[in-house]
Amino acid sequence: MSKNVLIVTGSLRANSNSDALAAAFARGTAEAGNTVETVSLKGKDIGFCTGCLACQKTRKCVIADDAVALAEQVKNADVLVLAGPVYYYSVSGLLKTFLDRCNPLFVSDYKFREVYFLTTAADADDDAKNGPVEAIKGWVACFERARLAGVVFAGGVDAPGEIRGHKALESAYMMGKQA
Repeated sequence: MSKNVLIVTGSLRANSNSDALAAAFARGTAEAGNTVETVSLKGKDIGFCTGCLACQKTRKCVIADDAVALAEQVKNADVLVLAGPVYYYSVSGLLKTFLDRCNPLFVSDYKFREVYFLTTAADADDDAKNGPVEAIKGWVACFERARLAGVVFAGGVDAPGEIRGHKALESAYMMGKQA
């Protein structure tokens, strides 16, 4: 049965390494017969969550910006893929801001059960992914019916496009085929 896969990328760079991982995952999941859409947060109007918690009653954020429609896309996806670079051993601010704005989903009938995380870092040490992975695990833990189904990390890539030929691209592709 075909799944609706949503890939959300949180890099601000053109030709970013994390976008390359997302593209490899998308190719794999499309070849497996799934419907896939990739949405970049770059250029989107996404304000900071104010912590008002009105969304817990209304199931909609009171801030009228691009995050409202994007959160609705997340809600309706069968599979959610988050992709972004490691910034100071955590997720990028852009991705974190968007995840905070998905707060209305906690009380909704969200569809996603599997969440995948694709990340890149200039630091080649495998431990460089630990902070971002913990951040994503914490977000996923808030959704009782969802689980972190897989992580792909490409370390030692800094300049845009530097990921070309990296083994993580094949890992992302294969993970996409199995999603």
